[in-house]
Amino acid sequence: MADRTVELGEFGFAGDDRVVPFQVEGLDVRGRAVQLGPLLNSILDRHDYPPAVARLLAETIVLTVLIGTSLKFEGKFTVQTKTDGPVDLLVADFTTPENVRAYARFDEEAVASAVAAGEASPEKLLGTGVLAFTIDQGSFMQPYQGIVPLDGSSLEEIAGVYFRQSEQIPTRVRLGVAELYDRDQTGKPRHAWRAGGLIAQFLPEAPERMRHPDLHGGDGDDRDNDHAEDDGWAEARLLVDTVDADELTDPQVGIERLLFRLFHERGVRVYEPNGVYDRCSCSREKIKGVLQGFSAEEIEASQEDGAIGVTCEFCSTTYTYPVSELENA
Repeated sequence: MADRTVELGEFGFAGDDRVVPFQVEGLDVRGRAVQLGPLLNSILDRHDYPPAVARLLAETIVLTVLIGTSLKFEGKFTVQTKTDGPVDLLVADFTTPENVRAYARFDEEAVASAVAAGEASPEKLLGTGVLAFTIDQGSFMQPYQGIVPLDGSSLEEIAGVYFRQSEQIPTRVRLGVAELYDRDQTGKPRHAWRAGGLIAQFLPEAPERMRHPDLHGGDGDDRDNDHAEDDGWAEARLLVDTVDADELTDPQVGIERLLFRLFHERGVRVYEPNGVYDRCSCSREKIKGVLQGFSAEEIEASQEDGAIGVTCEFCSTTYTYPVSELENA
């Protein structure tokens, strides 16, 4: 008897590297969830980051994928940090409908010292700075950028602040990263990265139900909390908060099973998943166009042995251009 094909909504249908949109009608909640495997391994193994840095970048990739796959137009969504910490730059971008790339910049000695001192939490490695969310719809549209301070909060919390400030949508984000160790068929040890994430948003038909409780203004702020949290959103948020990193990354759980665990009492509907792939947008022609904008003095200063080599920070591909090719273009 031939194996039956798994259908939409059944456990295991989506698999890795496929973002699953979902809806919980009983709570007026919509969202997306994902588990990343091969895509994440491809990006992280290419750069051989220290584990603490790899974890940070993996969270950034998951967050970028969850938000980027919601875009309804051709364009690019970018998440980027700029901080004073040992990991001073994280950047991941999603080009619709399915392409992902990412890289991290860090001080190797500072990261090693932080790890040795037991101060390698994400908040310590990032330090203070900003997290920018940029939406670019192409050359004929002005890019939109939302900037949120990095103040020691997690990326999950910062993402929630972004949605609250920019879109006025109650949002809860959960992110998880794990390292898996097993053995291949020959018994050789094998290492793999996994990551998962879930974003849930409260989108009721009645707009007034989306009103947030006022944020406390700090010391001396005695304002009354005029807007109580909607019961439906409070329930959804508490359910999402029960998710832990092991569930988000466990290959034996799967997204459909996780969503069922969370929302089966309210009824959860899943939709066709969106595949995402490790694909860089660099090309020999694109980089050549940049180099052709260099002055003769800049080309001379950049060349070595009659050629200029450029390595893409995202995919690590190196392109080499004879100086004569640039001068004669």
